[in-house]
Amino acid sequence: MERMKLAFEGKVAVLKFNHPEVMNAVGAQMLADFTEAVLEVRNAGTAARCLLLTGEGRGFCAGANLQDEGRAARKGGAGDGLRSGYHPLLFMLRDLDMPIVTAVNGAAAGVGMSFGVIGDIVCASKQAFFLQAFARIGLIPDGGSTFMLPRMVGWGRAMELSMLAERLPAEKAYEWGLVNRLYDDNDALMKGATEIATRLANGPRSISLIRRAYWNTWSNSFEQQLDLEAQLQNQAGASRDFGEGVRAFLEKRDAQFTGE
Repeated sequence: MERMKLAFEGKVAVLKFNHPEVMNAVGAQMLADFTEAVLEVRNAGTAARCLLLTGEGRGFCAGANLQDEGRAARKGGAGDGLRSGYHPLLFMLRDLDMPIVTAVNGAAAGVGMSFGVIGDIVCASKQAFFLQAFARIGLIPDGGSTFMLPRMVGWGRAMELSMLAERLPAEKAYEWGLVNRLYDDNDALMKGATEIATRLANGPRSISLIRRAYWNTWSNSFEQQLDLEAQLQNQAGASRDFGEGVRAFLEKRDAQFTGE
């Protein structure tokens, strides 16, 4: 892969946007590489149990690369490109059977902001910022932003971010609840995000089931969500990790989970 870097560090798959010359803006090649990398991570043979997503260099992801040569080759409207390219990737990320940690180390603009906040745990350095840049070039937010932002920061703040297209510094994003963990610099960010990802990767099978439950709660009725909880609890209760967790509790020791 040319525009994404993928490395497996223990049970953590570390995936990096890799086009620092343009602040990791997404072009056709990066989008294809991103999709290929997620498919590889999803492969059970990798034994990965957590995905850590970050950017190479000073930026996390500066949105779509407007100078990318691949844009000219695509046919149809701007929305058609979303359906054929971005949407399958976003669905794969949503349905990934493991938690996602994002480490936002710089600019997270446009669709890059969407990738930044799709993490189950969003980490950021104080050098980072978020930007709904779409209105600046006459487009609407995409990448799931209009779904995610109202639910994460509220209607009014989502409207403000999208219509005024102003930078949201990482510290303010932390105050708003868009960021879970804030770090002084990028070195501390990567150390902290890696610790969180490792902790999740070493957690029980139920971590991925928790993730599935929360993604479904946005479309389910209360009754449907209760039924889903029961279904997922059956799966969790039948896991080896549940048995190990109970034994460890009774024996007053730390549980040794395997994800099974």
